[in-house]
Amino acid sequence: MSGGVDSSVTARLLAEQDYDLSAVFMRNWDTRDESATDSGCEWKKDWEDVQRVCKMLDIPCKLIDLSREYWTRVFEPCLRLWEKGETPNPDIWCNREVKFGALFDRITSEDTWLATGHYADKAWSTQTTSRSSIPTSATFPRPQLARPLDRNKDQTYYLAAITEASLARTLFPLARLKKPEVRDLARQWGLPTAQREESMGVCFVGEKKRFDQFIAQYIPPCQGQIVDHITGKVLGTHQGLWSFTIGQNARIPGMPERMCVARKDPSKNEVRVVPGSDHPALYVKSIVAEEWSWIWADSPPAEIRDESGFGARVQFRHRMLDVPCTVRQGTDDRSVVITFDEPQKAVAAGQIAVVWDDAICLGCGIITEAGDGVAASDAMARR
Repeated sequence: MSGGVDSSVTARLLAEQDYDLSAVFMRNWDTRDESATDSGCEWKKDWEDVQRVCKMLDIPCKLIDLSREYWTRVFEPCLRLWEKGETPNPDIWCNREVKFGALFDRITSEDTWLATGHYADKAWSTQTTSRSSIPTSATFPRPQLARPLDRNKDQTYYLAAITEASLARTLFPLARLKKPEVRDLARQWGLPTAQREESMGVCFVGEKKRFDQFIAQYIPPCQGQIVDHITGKVLGTHQGLWSFTIGQNARIPGMPERMCVARKDPSKNEVRVVPGSDHPALYVKSIVAEEWSWIWADSPPAEIRDESGFGARVQFRHRMLDVPCTVRQGTDDRSVVITFDEPQKAVAAGQIAVVWDDAICLGCGIITEAGDGVAASDAMARR
């Protein structure tokens, strides 16, 4: 439980069923690392709300401190990527390494399941599927990560790195509910968190700080040039590649029009920008994703090794519709090459590419390369 309305309603739904139920609250971030005090810390309010809900539902709850695991498994690896100018997604790695990793190791046994307030769904399949590259006669049911009913709140992108073993022992009670229904149930049941607002942003940054100001506490400034990608003219300076994201407004003073980030060159510590938010250089046709993991690790799609690859759909940001693509095997079993049916805008190294077969999530990996921007005539042809 997080202290929010979603996990509170999840607990209430489960309390109505025949489970031996208890709740756990994860403390993932130690504010003493920043301020040497926990005074006014947001996690304390979250923990208090969890205790209030659990007292009302008459279920036991406990706090587990996973801040050390979060620091070593999530935050430090992300820092290294930010320093190189990449755009990692801490929430995906938190789910894999902490919630469905360290927490699972702490609290679960063979007869224990973990329920969460994620908007996600799970299906069970006994199909060996023609897409499996490993022949098997097994007919035992295997879990599949699926999209929930509420596509507006769909959080399956953040769960794409979960292992099959963890998924098998996970429940998603909100799978068939929409957010307004969850709010209504919380009010109807008089839950203490019924009116609590949505939490936004990266968990360790919070909502009151700017991301670049927060990260500056951990990464020293590294001044470099901002260069016009078309003319090569130096337009300004920056204090670190990590403070820019591909596709965003570079906010260069004195420019007659908006200049958007098209490339980041770590070897030169250089940010390259183009005029306008729809310049052809902002689009790419293909990406390479490494450290790839399939949810069914022993059964990647059979067609992936074919020259033609296999047709799928891909997301590389949470807030985007999945788009059609072709996926092929990369240089080894832990990498894939994904070619978009239509060039895509603002793809950045470090982002997570998640591949789907219709509504079923197959797996994900870290984007390490993005193809060159499409030709101007191609960009115009799409309009």
